[in-house]
Amino acid sequence: MFRMALTGKKKIRKMPDERRREITEAAARLISERGFNGISLKDVADEVGMSQPGLLHYIGNKDGLLSLLITDIYDTSGTPDDFLRSGLPGSDPEAPLFPAYLRFLVRHNAQRRQMVQLYMVLEAEAFNPEHPLNEYFLNRPMEVWLHYSKYPWKLPPGVEWDVHMQAIVRMVIEAMDGIQLRWLRQPPIDYYDEWLAFERVLFPSPVWDGYR
Repeated sequence: MFRMALTGKKKIRKMPDERRREITEAAARLISERGFNGISLKDVADEVGMSQPGLLHYIGNKDGLLSLLITDIYDTSGTPDDFLRSGLPGSDPEAPLFPAYLRFLVRHNAQRRQMVQLYMVLEAEAFNPEHPLNEYFLNRPMEVWLHYSKYPWKLPPGVEWDVHMQAIVRMVIEAMDGIQLRWLRQPPIDYYDEWLAFERVLFPSPVWDGYR
């Protein structure tokens, strides 16, 4: 007679940052495919192999999931501060070039297609006044303007930030949203090349020569 050794899998406890990354990746994938209203917290929990109570520990509630995805992740990368730290042409912290920053942002977004798709899906859904991000998207143009206004952009002679640039920043947002929608569709386009075509319109020669 012999005793059979019983072996079981040891549960691996993951670090909070790793768990949070898994949650955001799963949620971004599911929402970009089905929309925010088309998923449940159980869907996200099942995707990452967690219980719902375990998931709630990280996000609080379903609206907290959106906050984690948009305000804590999407909005905190590809920022002007990231550009100023990049050492790229035009990133002089004392006199950065605004069009150069926008090219940096386009390249950054081109590397996170799923997050961009998530963002565009949520923006469309948020037309509904009951959507948790309705106010966020309503306020977005002004919030972007105020944020960009904190930086000492180097502008062409005769172009003043507070006087001339608010309409341009608004059109930048509109152009980027439109390009991103087209980029996500078929047949594919080159996101960066398409932006360069818009850049020539928004920041035309000869006024912006040397300031792009």
